[in-house]
Amino acid sequence: MELFGIFIAAAVINNFVLIQFLGICPFVGVSGKLSSAVSMGMAVTFVMTMASMVTFLIQHYILIPAGIGFLQTVAFILVIASLVQFVEMVIKKVSTGLYRALGIFLPLITTNCAIMGLCLFAVMKDYSFIQTLIFAIGAGAGFTLALVLMAGIREELELADVPETLQGAGITMIVAGILALGFMGFAGMKF
Repeated sequence: MELFGIFIAAAVINNFVLIQFLGICPFVGVSGKLSSAVSMGMAVTFVMTMASMVTFLIQHYILIPAGIGFLQTVAFILVIASLVQFVEMVIKKVSTGLYRALGIFLPLITTNCAIMGLCLFAVMKDYSFIQTLIFAIGAGAGFTLALVLMAGIREELELADVPETLQGAGITMIVAGILALGFMGFAGMKF
C-alpha cells in the first residue's frame, strides 16, 4: 500500500507540472498536438525512471561512502544529460518520424527541471531503491497525464471561438491554471 501511495502522490496529488510547477517548458511547448504530447511524456517518463535509478546508485554507493555528497548536483546533471543523449540516439534510430516531430524539445529534456527535481526529491525523502523507482514512474505518469490533458484541450480550443486577444499563449496559460486548480483538489488525499 505504501508504494501505491507514493505512485499516486507523485502522479496526481503532487503532480510535478501542475502542482510543483516543474517542467513547464515542455508542458507548454509540446502540448500542441496529442501525438507529440504522448511521445514526449513517454520519453520523459523513461528518462525520469532511468535517471532516478542511476542517481540513487551514485548517491548511495559513490557519493555518500566517499564523503563527497556535495557533488550531488553535478553528478546528477551529468547523469541526466547522458541519459537524454542516449534516448535521443535510440529515438532517432527507432522512429525518425517521432524524432522529427519532437524536434528541439527532445534536447530540452536535458534541462527539464522536473527530472532534476525528481532525483533530488527522492534523495531528500530518503526513499529506498524500489520507492525511488515507483516515485519516478508515478512522476512520469503524472507528467504524461498533464501533457495529454493539455494537448487534448488545446486541440479542442483550435475549433473554439477564442477571443483574439487570448489566442495562443494567453488561453494556454488560463487552461494551465484551471488544470492546476483542479489538481489542487487532490491535495487533501492521504495514502
